[in-house]
Parts: sequence; structure tokens; C-alpha cells
Amino acid sequence: MKEIFASLTLVLLLLLILNPFHFWMPMPVHIMILGAAATAFGAVAVFVLRERVADERDALLRSFSGRIAFLAGAGALVLGIAIQSLQHTVDPWLVGTLTVMIVAKTAARLYGDRYC
Repeated sequence: MKEIFASLTLVLLLLLILNPFHFWMPMPVHIMILGAAATAFGAVAVFVLRERVADERDALLRSFSGRIAFLAGAGALVLGIAIQSLQHTVDPWLVGTLTVMIVAKTAARLYGDRYC
């Protein structure tokens, strides 16, 4: 339950950062929301890092959810890069984020194959 609450809080704060309703946001409020989003991300990261596997089925389900999350994130970034490249304005953060995800996934796989 705590994990779901932390995840929903993070998503809500990220939506507020986007300012979808175009309401005026003074800088102190913006900084406060950024700090809260960083804290919420830390809480979600703690839950992800503290996950423990009870049996083979649990390990399979966690592995599957990790792969789906990676593919969803990478797919969204590729779509964003494709749309922006058609507009001739590719944001370097999209390319950088996708690169970091791919390098981290490959490095974790190589580490796991070698040492685990």
C-alpha cells in the first residue's frame, strides 16, 4: 500500500510540474513541488531497491514487470524522439535518457551474467 501511495504521489507531483492547467505558479511553489517530487522519487526508489523475492514465481513476476517498465519507458522516449525529429527539434534530454536506460540495462545484464 505504501508503494502505491508513493507512486501515485510522484505521478501527481510530476503532473503539477508540467502545469497542465496553465495556472500561474510562483517560483517558491515550483521549487517546493520539485523538492517534493524528488522526495517522492526517493521513496519509490527505496521500494524498488528493497524488493525481495520469495520464490521462483515471485522472481518471474518482478522480472516481467521490470521488462515491461523498461520497454514502456524506452518506447515513450523513442516515440518522443520520432515526433520531435519530424519537427526538426529533437530534445537532447530524450536522447540522453534513452541512452542511459540502454547502457544501464546492458551493464546490469552483463554484471548479472558474470557475477550472479
